[in-house]
Amino acid sequence: MVSGTYRIGFIITAIIVFIGSWIYCIAAYGFLLGVGLGWLPSAIVAAIAGALWPLIVAAIGALILLLMNQ
Repeated sequence: MVSGTYRIGFIITAIIVFIGSWIYCIAAYGFLLGVGLGWLPSAIVAAIAGALWPLIVAAIGALILLLMNQ
């Protein structure tokens, strides 16, 4: 079973990535294709990023630490 913390992190990460990638699809392919078909690759990317959210948080934390130590 999946813990509550992992599930909350999955949902938050998936929503942020979905919205961001959908906006990217609209900007890259125009309004018609971006809105009409952009949700499909956005959903796939959001599901993958949501599943890997602990790695994303660790990478962001490491990046912040590296930037603060300079």
